[in-house]
Amino acid sequence: MIERYTLPKMGKIWEPYNRFAKWLQVEILVCEAMAKEGMVPLKSLDNIKKKANFSIDRIKEIEAEAKHDVIAFLTNVEEYVGPDARFIHMGLTSSDILDTALALQLKEAMQIIIDDVGGLLDVLKDMAFKHKKTVMIGRSHGIHAEPITFGLKLAVWYSEMKRNLGRLEQALDVIGYGKISGAVGTFANIPPQIERYVCDNLGLKPAEISTQIIQRDRHAQYFTALAILAGSIEKVAVEIRHLQRTEVGEVEEAFTPGQKGSSAMPHKKNPIGSENLSGLARLVRSYCIAAMEDIPLWHERDISHSSVERVIAPDSTILMDFMLNRLTRIIKNLVVKKDNMAGNLEKLKGLIFSQQVLLALIAKGCPRQYAYSLTQRISLQAWNTEKGFKQLLLSDPDIEKYLDNKEIERVFSVSYHLKHVEEIFARVFQ
Repeated sequence: MIERYTLPKMGKIWEPYNRFAKWLQVEILVCEAMAKEGMVPLKSLDNIKKKANFSIDRIKEIEAEAKHDVIAFLTNVEEYVGPDARFIHMGLTSSDILDTALALQLKEAMQIIIDDVGGLLDVLKDMAFKHKKTVMIGRSHGIHAEPITFGLKLAVWYSEMKRNLGRLEQALDVIGYGKISGAVGTFANIPPQIERYVCDNLGLKPAEISTQIIQRDRHAQYFTALAILAGSIEKVAVEIRHLQRTEVGEVEEAFTPGQKGSSAMPHKKNPIGSENLSGLARLVRSYCIAAMEDIPLWHERDISHSSVERVIAPDSTILMDFMLNRLTRIIKNLVVKKDNMAGNLEKLKGLIFSQQVLLALIAKGCPRQYAYSLTQRISLQAWNTEKGFKQLLLSDPDIEKYLDNKEIERVFSVSYHLKHVEEIFARVFQ
């Protein structure tokens, strides 16, 4: 369920009133431009600007009969304006208005999403520095690998979100184009300077060439940027879900007073926020595919993309706004269980230092393949017994030929793995 806080800001962009208001804004700007060219009398322009209005209920009533939303809109506006309405939409096609207005809506929506990402980046940065030295085990294939810090994990997420921000800014630029070029894009009934005037006044750029529509590769890039962002959000959400598993227990989503985890089991504390994000990411990714399939249309235009965009434009942007705000709250309030992180470091009884043993043997002249086999033999023994890795190394005669006790002791150093953390942070947060 979408929380109410997302609706006033993002939801209003997609409400019928805002859509029709943008249509009217475009129509009036076209009339202004035409008046400058002597195509519309100034007196008629003044009357249009004074009287032009619309009623959502009346538009719906007309559309029920006309089966055409733009004609219904224009008919209703004419009811307000009177005879001078003959200059409204003169020489235009519906997509001149629809595509130009949609570009405005998508720009507004993207700016909110960009601001949301900025807020998430701030929280990720704060948490990364807070846990820069919070040591935990790194994992590959889900198995303990070598020590990292929780701050490094957060820094990885921060760096990826910065790349997402760059993609969103590119998408914002790519979508910011309008067209006022007529039924097949030839400007047959409306000169190009009208398009330039309208786009300049709307903060858009004129499409360098169009058919009846703005080409949908632009929209596909927009929704693909959102899909990649959704994937990054899910990446973080999946990691939180894994780290909250009972057997791991290294982080937890905040559990607020009065919250319940299960209707059957009172003890449950579940990562429901992160699970929710994983599910919503699937939706946003699917919208990306739909946008890509809108690219190949028949000739200069068919209408198959229209129904798709009426769904994916509001849905994906509202969902993304919700997802980013939810993830920001999850990260900001995340419960980090340092003791469990420290305990998990010891779970493999020192095996996480096996590479340091391998490198120490090689440094002392041991052939690499033999050093690997030797280290692996002792590692597997530690896996299958209650004995610790260090203990087995200290008592192994083959190891003694290369490493003394002090050299073995030096291998088991967490600080060895973290000596470049400051440099990594400088690279990420410069």
